[in-house]
Amino acid sequence: MSSKSKSNHFLVQGSILAVASILVRVIGLLYRIPMVRIIGKEGMGLYTNAFEVYNIALILSSYSIPLAVSKLVAVRRINKEHRNSYRIFLSAMMFAIVVGLIASLLVFFGANLLAHLLFDSPDTTLPLQVLAPTIFVFSVMGVLRGFYQGKNTMIPTAVSQVLEQIINAIVSVAASWILIRNNSAAPNMSAYGAAGGTLGTFIGACVALLFLLFVFVIYKPVLNKQMRHDTTEHRETYPELFKLLALTIAPIILSQTVYQISGLIDSSLFGHIMNGKTIAPFDLPVLIREGAVAGQQYIEKFRNTLIGIYSGEYRLLTNVPVAIATAVGAAIVTTVTADMTRGWIDSIRHKVHAAVKFNMVIAIPAAVGMGVLAAPFMTLIFGDNFQLSANLMMLGSISIVFYAYSTVSTAILQGINRMRMPVIHSAISLGVHIIIVFLLLYFTPLSTYALVIGNVTFPMVVSILNWIAIARYLDYQQEVVKTFVIPAVSAGLMGVVTFFAYQGLMLWVGNMILATLASFVIALLIYFSLLIFMKGISEEELGFIPKSGAIIRVLKKLHLL
Repeated sequence: MSSKSKSNHFLVQGSILAVASILVRVIGLLYRIPMVRIIGKEGMGLYTNAFEVYNIALILSSYSIPLAVSKLVAVRRINKEHRNSYRIFLSAMMFAIVVGLIASLLVFFGANLLAHLLFDSPDTTLPLQVLAPTIFVFSVMGVLRGFYQGKNTMIPTAVSQVLEQIINAIVSVAASWILIRNNSAAPNMSAYGAAGGTLGTFIGACVALLFLLFVFVIYKPVLNKQMRHDTTEHRETYPELFKLLALTIAPIILSQTVYQISGLIDSSLFGHIMNGKTIAPFDLPVLIREGAVAGQQYIEKFRNTLIGIYSGEYRLLTNVPVAIATAVGAAIVTTVTADMTRGWIDSIRHKVHAAVKFNMVIAIPAAVGMGVLAAPFMTLIFGDNFQLSANLMMLGSISIVFYAYSTVSTAILQGINRMRMPVIHSAISLGVHIIIVFLLLYFTPLSTYALVIGNVTFPMVVSILNWIAIARYLDYQQEVVKTFVIPAVSAGLMGVVTFFAYQGLMLWVGNMILATLASFVIALLIYFSLLIFMKGISEEELGFIPKSGAIIRVLKKLHLL
């Protein structure tokens, strides 16, 4: 393996986690299809509300743990301080158990208050209470995942994520159906359906935790052997490690809280501002199915339906390609931290280039493709043939590019120990976001379009600020032509061909499923052919994609490489 290939080993690990993350998102999309049909869009709105609170509680209690543990363990792995890395694991586990338990209890007993204050939606209480214990399970699971990632392997995390989502899918659909059927006469029937979905999340997390504990039991003899051969004189005390954990976790919590809280703020602003406003004309066709009439005001049922479309459909779909950026970000933190420990700044610059380009090569065509095929995607996946839903995707698909860059650039800043910068950047962007969304909701009839506009501007501002910070702290300028211009031109041409291909196939075969699948395949072939033809990606870069050997051989036979 060449030195450059070794330095890009994090892309291989990131690709493993990215494949698992994409698979998790695909499973998530697939099980949402029957779930939407079982619990309806109102139920999906309640399900989304519960998850907005859950996500913030996770961030405040334990979301930062995997990153903090992996970062601290990676440094000690480089220095062969195996006993100290194990002590970090034990310290983090104690922290996770205490904080995770407290957070779970607060959400469970405060669910009714949170549902009223945040969403003006009492029906959100039940699904939120069912979801609350998952916070504790995730806290413990996060320590194990962070420990394995710090040891430079993403495989346990990847396998546990897939296993977690499979169980989640099965239980969510089954539990939603059972609870809806058994409570069909209840006035809050949709709340029971949403609770079935959140129960699936809890059971899936429990199964994933059991798997990670099983891996730990198998790995423990190896760990014991490493510790026996550890000759490091300095033994870090538990008080030192708790202080170190706190100093590492605090900025990550602040950064992730500010970064992720925009979804909760959107739902809360929408719930309170739209309450009592007259239904916008472009929302009416969607809400007629829920019993709305012209001139009627938004009520809880209608607001939850629209939030269900925005979060349960638009944001869910756009999060699928962003999973790649999240995976690469998790991989790059540990390797950049290790390079900072060694003082290898040139290696960090190379990894920054590779990580950003890898993400843009995927995110840019994903944004174009989802925009072009928005209507068939919404219809086939969610059974939603309303123009409003397709319009949200067409307007907001560009957010994929900004979220991909902001996610991986935030991880880079954290890896080079600039922990405060993502906090500051996210806070600035959040302030801009709140002003934009508030003004658009309050003074215009844009309704859910206002949320989509805010969803685009938020990561865009973070991306700009992160770009400037990376240039300053690493004395680094991202290569533009092969990273952004060629993928954008290739994706643009792909979008034009895909649009006409889909329209032509619909006229020819008249089957949306066949037309969409064929258009998707055509889009992939067109994009990567143009990308390779215009020298936007090299053979070495293709080699970091898992199982890429066959692809490279085919491309060589076609004289594209």
